[in-house]
Amino acid sequence: MVSYIARRLIILIPILFIVSILIFGMSRMVPGDPALIMAGGHQTSPEVLDNIREKYHLNKPIVEQYAIWLKNVATGDLGESYKMKQSVTSMIIERLPLTLQLVVMSMIFTLLIAIPLGILSAIKKNTWMDHLSTMFAFVGVSSPVFFTGILFVLLFSYHLDVLPAFGAGEGFTDNLVHLLLPSLALSFNMIALNSRITRSGMIEVMNTNYIQTAVAKGMPRNAIILKHALRNALVPLVTVTGIQIGVLIVGTVLVEYTFGLGGLGSLIINGVQTSDYPVVQGTMLFMVVAFLLINLLVDVLYAVIDPRIRYK
Repeated sequence: MVSYIARRLIILIPILFIVSILIFGMSRMVPGDPALIMAGGHQTSPEVLDNIREKYHLNKPIVEQYAIWLKNVATGDLGESYKMKQSVTSMIIERLPLTLQLVVMSMIFTLLIAIPLGILSAIKKNTWMDHLSTMFAFVGVSSPVFFTGILFVLLFSYHLDVLPAFGAGEGFTDNLVHLLLPSLALSFNMIALNSRITRSGMIEVMNTNYIQTAVAKGMPRNAIILKHALRNALVPLVTVTGIQIGVLIVGTVLVEYTFGLGGLGSLIINGVQTSDYPVVQGTMLFMVVAFLLINLLVDVLYAVIDPRIRYK
C-alpha cells in the first residue's frame, strides 16, 4: 500500500506540470492589461506602466514569465495579487473555510438523500416509487448547477421566502441557514446520479448467490440490505463520489457567484474580471491539487471498503 501511494504521488508530478502550463496559458488569454488595471484604469504615463510591467515581469517573454512563476510555486510562493497587494496563499486560506463548508454540506446532502433513495428504488424495483425516482434522476442529471441555483432562488427565496438567497450570513447558525440553498443547488445533480448508481449496485448485489443464501437462512431483511448488500454496492459509489468531490469544488465557482458567497469560486471570478493573474493561477492550481489528492484518497479507500481489493 505504501509503495502504491508513493508511485501515485510521483505520477502526480508530470500531471501537475502539464496542468500548470494550461492554467498559466489560459490565464493569459483573459482580456485586459493588468498594468493598466493596477494603475487604476485611468490615463497613465507610459513610464508608469513600464515600471509596473517591469516589477511584475509582465514585459518578459511568456515562457520566461512561466519559468519565474513555476520556480516560485515550487518554493510555496503563489505570488501576490495585483489588485489587493496581498499574498495569494493568504487569500486562499482566508476564503477556503467557506468553500470547504459548502462542499462538505453538499456532499452530506448528496449521501444522506441519494443512498436511501437508491436503496428504496432498488427494493421497490419497477414500482411507482422506482419510476418517480427515475424521473427525478433524469431531471437532476440534466440540470446545470447554475440553472438549478437560479430556480432554487426563485422558488425558496422569492416565492416561498423560507431561505435566504445571497450572502454567507453571520454566526454559525446563520451561516448554516445561508448555505442550505447553495448546498442543495450544488448537490442536486450529484443526488440524482448517486441514487441511480446506488440502485444499480444494490440490484446487482441482491441477485448474487451469497445474498440468496442469506435470504434462504432466514436472516432479517434489514440486516441483509444494510450489512451485506450495501457494503458491496458502495464500491462503485465511492469511485464516483471521489470524482464528484472534485466536480463540487469546481462547481462552487458558479454557485458562489450565483448566491453571492465569498469563497474560492468568487476569488477566481474576481481575478478573471480584473486580470489578476496570480490570483487566478494560484487558486486554480490549488483546486487541481486538491482534486488529485482526493482521487488518491478514494483509491486507498477501495481496500478499506472491499477487502478483495489489494494494491501491490
